[in-house]
Amino acid sequence: MINSALQNTYDTVLTRNPGEPEFHQAAKEVFESLETLQDRHPEYAANGILMRLCEPERQLIFRVPWVDDAGTVQINRGFRVEYNSALGPFKGGLRFHPSVNLGIVKFLGFEQIFKNSLTGLPIGGGKGGADFDPRGRSDGEVMRFCQSFMSELYRHMGEYTDVPAGDIGVGAREIGYLFGQYKRLTNRYEAGVLTGKGLDWGGSLVRTEATGYGAAIFADEMLKARGSSFDGRRVGVSGSGNVAIYSIEKAKQLGGIPVTASDSGGYVVDENGIDLELLQQIKEVERGRIHEYAERRGGDARYVKGGSLWDVPVDIALPSATQNELDADAARTLVSNGVEAVSEGANMPCTPEAVEIFRGAGVAFGPGKAANAGGVATSALEMQQNACRDTWSFEYTEGRLTEIMKNIHITCLETAEDVGRPGDYVVGANVAGFRRVADAMIALGVI
Repeated sequence: MINSALQNTYDTVLTRNPGEPEFHQAAKEVFESLETLQDRHPEYAANGILMRLCEPERQLIFRVPWVDDAGTVQINRGFRVEYNSALGPFKGGLRFHPSVNLGIVKFLGFEQIFKNSLTGLPIGGGKGGADFDPRGRSDGEVMRFCQSFMSELYRHMGEYTDVPAGDIGVGAREIGYLFGQYKRLTNRYEAGVLTGKGLDWGGSLVRTEATGYGAAIFADEMLKARGSSFDGRRVGVSGSGNVAIYSIEKAKQLGGIPVTASDSGGYVVDENGIDLELLQQIKEVERGRIHEYAERRGGDARYVKGGSLWDVPVDIALPSATQNELDADAARTLVSNGVEAVSEGANMPCTPEAVEIFRGAGVAFGPGKAANAGGVATSALEMQQNACRDTWSFEYTEGRLTEIMKNIHITCLETAEDVGRPGDYVVGANVAGFRRVADAMIALGVI
């Protein structure tokens, strides 16, 4: 429940942002976590911090015209929400997917403020994207779309202003086309203006793996805090994209046995453990569908069309597909099957009802703003390398990532204890992330 002192502010947020349920959901979770700060920090209310945080510094919506291979003019809509720059330049990914709308981008950008704050690095929060679907499009079509998209967005970007990265539908190919157009329009090789770049032209080792690795590392830290580990434990992973693949890889490195992966058509169960090399070949190289994994793997691997992946009994769950994919029914099933830890690899993949079921059952639950912060943390490390014209080894960068994720875990755990909610990573993450941003906003004045 939201504290009565904050309810009026939350009601105003709802009124000013109608028809944006994902954003409302993200804001409500933060409001519910801040009850303990009202008496301790009256300066936050006096400076209108919550209302200012909920109102983006800038919202951009623009037309993206482009020509497909048949010579037909196509029109998409582009978005960039520059939410909060109190800690540094706006930082957050671009998502290309038909589901993208302003409400989705605002929810992602709002979450990004706290996620970026938790890393301890000097980056603000933002997010963007377009309702364009790159799936099934030729390289030429993707290039022309990206060039048109960047022809508007470039005027709002800069390494000290706004630094986008990739997200769903935006990988190294798309980042390359976007960066090429930015370079062409500005006549500057400003490597630090985009992250997720190719290794040959300013990218960072570990960036590809970072979000998935980070989610698994955070889960491992939660387990360690309980005297447990990944060793020999069954792991459920949803999705089969970048985050899912590297969550599987790191979970295996930590001793777990990942047994699931999925896409929009269904999911696979491999009782012998997911064959990572085969999964990568199908999804990353061939851009195929998950059912092909079961067909080529053979043995005990099976494909389930539709249905809920979370019906599969696992000890550790790493939801890594998309928002609100894991609902209350799925959470109850996981709890009844004895799940011990859930670490969100995607952004807000668990519904509020699912989160409450996990918390009520004593499951270690790592919210996305903490658990999947590895991606943006490594993006910031890429910015550091670009700024000093340097490149770091895989081992060094992974070490930095691991250190950041461990520090986020400690911060969440200690903050939850400090505010009287021991073991509640949701409250710990929201309060710790909020405090750092709020203090910076007060220091900078009313701007």
